[in-house]
Amino acid sequence: MKILLTGANGQLGRCFQDRLPEGWQIEALGSAELDISNASQVEAVIAAWKPDAIVNAGAYTGVDKAESEPEVAARVNTQGPKNLALAARAIGAKLIHVSTDYVFDGQGTQPYLETDPTAPLGVYGKTKLDGEHAVQSVLPDAAIIRTAWVFSEYGNNFVKTMVKLSEKRDALGIVSDQRGCPTYAGDLATAIIKLLEQDAAGGIYHYGGSREVSWFEFADRIFDVAVSQGRIEKKPALSAVTTEQYPTPAKRPAYSVLDGKKIKALGISLSDWDKALTEIINKF
Repeated sequence: MKILLTGANGQLGRCFQDRLPEGWQIEALGSAELDISNASQVEAVIAAWKPDAIVNAGAYTGVDKAESEPEVAARVNTQGPKNLALAARAIGAKLIHVSTDYVFDGQGTQPYLETDPTAPLGVYGKTKLDGEHAVQSVLPDAAIIRTAWVFSEYGNNFVKTMVKLSEKRDALGIVSDQRGCPTYAGDLATAIIKLLEQDAAGGIYHYGGSREVSWFEFADRIFDVAVSQGRIEKKPALSAVTTEQYPTPAKRPAYSVLDGKKIKALGISLSDWDKALTEIINKF
């Protein structure tokens, strides 16, 4: 299978390349090699490579920065996926587009289904939702995977930040009133590969961790693993803080748990984020 991967230098992009099945060919492009918001460039690259499938792991992910750069976020998160969908349609390629839990307002109390109403709270979520709609309008058979709380051994993420902070500080305040399902990017990459191998039907899928936690609970577990592996000497004293006590430019969904039954029905396991922590923390 020939794959064109965007966002090649991000967490998901790098994990996807690490797990590429034997015999598959890949053209892995970062934003410097392919600006997905540039329609003519996208069309030319995809027409030349003629992939069987396009995996769009590229995105503008600066949730807070997007509030002051809505046009930039929209170019990457909305126009970019539309350009990829148009180019995929032109050559008959499959498209898998990665989206986010931020399309929801977080007012729910049960894991979000793919069919639940969307209501993004900020620019990032709105541009990602608009990107979903753009893809669906051009290529109804595209697969859209919403995910959340992504971490890995690559790039910047919550796990890395916690380990680094614990080396400098004896006490930390962690938000305790936001809940979600951490997702290891390597598990997400495997799920995408399995969707491609199965030639799964298009539509929206939810993919996240198999167990929900708050940021506070997640941090607590990160430090337990880091101490047990000798990555840090001692666990910092943790105090729970509320979202109100830790204001940010963009609002975050308070409840961000995604229901993964639809993708599990295809025989694809949800992310075992606890296992992943034990495997990657010493790689930092």
